[in-house]
Amino acid sequence: MKYKGYFIDLDGTIYAGKKRIPAAKRFVERLQSQNIPFMFVTNNSTKLPRDVVADLRDNHDIHVNESNVYTSGMATADYIKEQTEPDEHPSVYIVGEMGLYQVLLQAGLEISNDHPDYVVVGLDSDLTYEKIVEAVLNIRDGSTFIGTNPDTNIPKERGMLPGAGSVVKFVEHATQIEPIMIGKPKARIIESALNKIGLEKKDVVMVGDNYNTDILAGINAGIDTLLVYSGLSTREEVAKEKIKPTHEIDSLDEWQE
Repeated sequence: MKYKGYFIDLDGTIYAGKKRIPAAKRFVERLQSQNIPFMFVTNNSTKLPRDVVADLRDNHDIHVNESNVYTSGMATADYIKEQTEPDEHPSVYIVGEMGLYQVLLQAGLEISNDHPDYVVVGLDSDLTYEKIVEAVLNIRDGSTFIGTNPDTNIPKERGMLPGAGSVVKFVEHATQIEPIMIGKPKARIIESALNKIGLEKKDVVMVGDNYNTDILAGINAGIDTLLVYSGLSTREEVAKEKIKPTHEIDSLDEWQE
């Protein structure tokens, strides 16, 4: 089947940490040569599209544009805009890093810790107890609670470090309020990405290495999925799942558009 567009995961699919995946570079270049639109759909809310573009260029020799990148922070901003009247400028308290602050400010939101309309919680490497306190008090006082993504861990050189989902769970436990979750495996980030790329569900495939995030996000959103065994998930694990990916391959070199 020839898809009109591709959503692609980054870590484990396009690269493995700092290690290059040559088949991924060839895959991206094939899409580019055929003028097939694609977007890197990532749960990472700490980086701006320009940071992702620079990392792909400098560390992996993959050359793309900012329009090819869609983060959970951008999807969070788009979700809030969908809930907002055009002349409104909702306020938000943020637990997160500069990339998340910047995309939410660019979306016209006002930063506030005084009864904000929304509390957005993401990964924050400078997390303090006081930041959590402000988030919890505001949510308990009526602010809408949003989590950028449910990732429990992120792979780093030191090992599996706590991810955004761990921070979100901290706030959820203290408030006893379940957040609106944006990132994979939730369907929201895929549905927002569909609006960005301007294609119908039947015409797009989600490509990733992690069944529990990338593939489930595609399944939850009702689009086809392509699992590449270059990262986290194994064939043995996926064989036990009730719902299988639409396609399974060992290398992106095997995929024929």
